[in-house]
Amino acid sequence: MTDRPRRFGLSKSKITMFEQCPKRLWLSAHRPELAEQDAGAEARFATGHEVGAIACALLPDGVTVEAEPDLAAALATTQALLDDGHDRPIFEATLQHDGVLVRIDVLEPDGAGGWHMAEVKSSTKAKDYHVGDLATQLWVARNAGVPISSAAIRHVDSSFVLEREGDFDGLFADADLIAAAEPVAAGRGEVVAAARVTLAGAEPGTAPGAHCDAPFPCEFADHCHGSLPIGPEWLVTVLPHGGGKRWVEQGIVDLLAVDPAALTSAVHARVHRATVSGEVYHDVEGARAAMAGWAFPRTWLDFETIGFAVPRWIGTRPYSQVPFQFSAHIETEEGVITHREFLSLDGSDPRRACAEALVEMVPPTGAVIGYNASFEKGRILDLAAAFPDLADALTAMAARVVDLLPVTRANWYHRDQRGSWSLKSVLPTIAAEMDYAALEVKDGGSAQEAYAEAIAKGCSAERRLALDAALRAYCQRDTEAMIVLARRLTSA
Repeated sequence: MTDRPRRFGLSKSKITMFEQCPKRLWLSAHRPELAEQDAGAEARFATGHEVGAIACALLPDGVTVEAEPDLAAALATTQALLDDGHDRPIFEATLQHDGVLVRIDVLEPDGAGGWHMAEVKSSTKAKDYHVGDLATQLWVARNAGVPISSAAIRHVDSSFVLEREGDFDGLFADADLIAAAEPVAAGRGEVVAAARVTLAGAEPGTAPGAHCDAPFPCEFADHCHGSLPIGPEWLVTVLPHGGGKRWVEQGIVDLLAVDPAALTSAVHARVHRATVSGEVYHDVEGARAAMAGWAFPRTWLDFETIGFAVPRWIGTRPYSQVPFQFSAHIETEEGVITHREFLSLDGSDPRRACAEALVEMVPPTGAVIGYNASFEKGRILDLAAAFPDLADALTAMAARVVDLLPVTRANWYHRDQRGSWSLKSVLPTIAAEMDYAALEVKDGGSAQEAYAEAIAKGCSAERRLALDAALRAYCQRDTEAMIVLARRLTSA
């Protein structure tokens, strides 16, 4: 007696995997243990769940199809609702066709015997790959006998402003994509058949490429890249601003193989020269001239912000960058440095307290220095707009903001930066002892995660204190790093 070939169930997400890369789909089914852990997955899931819950709450007469006790029950429940002439919204409608199972976020009756289908997304606009998602669901729904008259991505509307606590009417907008999804849905049967052939066969030999990151970073990228021959130490892609693309198209992947005479960009020539020679590019006089006008007392400033998909505080928009923390090192002309800081972890709107702390702690004169300082300037101006009584002081502060990043970019390059002038790329080349690796909070993303954890209801007082210390250490490191960098730039 021979075993029947295994039949793999397919879903919207599995088909998206296949269309991105057949090997990704195959590995997800046959070698899931090779997947790398996604550090941000939990936060994205929580955001998606919150957004989806609000989308349903805005349709209070809807009914949810539960996934319990199993999806077979969900299929039966959905079919029973449709057979009984249900005429209210259905959430998580569960349908199946040709072994492809989908759960549709929202089905709304269109008033003419058909249904409007909406997929709820936490993004602020519909994206190209969303067309494929809708097409899969359209194909399944129509083949399951559900008359779909329109299909849309229900995305967060970035123009929404929270005016009353808990009132999210207007948070979403529908992007009607049925015209784009129809022709894709027409070919879904062939795509599904091809996906099944892939799953039934041996591991595909798909080579790594641009598809590894589009539309999503692949969790199997390390596995696939690990099988490649060891490449050159200095890839041509270290040339910034996409400067390596033209060389890759010519078959040149080693930066050391590039003819320097063919480099028309001064920055690319500088990167090439520093990489080949191992010598640091350092224009002391250029850096001194660039910073000569930065008046004392100098305030080295860095914000940490949070941007919730669903606004939490009155007057904020989706993904508004709300500052919950800043570090300010204030330096006198004599070289005396004082550290001041602000951090709010009580879960309330931190903007007013942050604005007041800025006005109190930052001197009313002198340069305010950031790294990629348009961000700091933008947050100060946001606070000025939110609090008219503080606007004069904050607007004047914003007018004094200067940027260390372009000074660094113009006057310093070490090959270990590998084409990046981010603070975390430059700092190890001038002060390796200031590495961020030993810190619990290591970057802006982990700072946001720490903040979200600290203000969550279930966070213990002990854990909140630990997060408080970790956030302070990280933000302070950023402003300390700017001072160290500036001193190195201006020292022969």
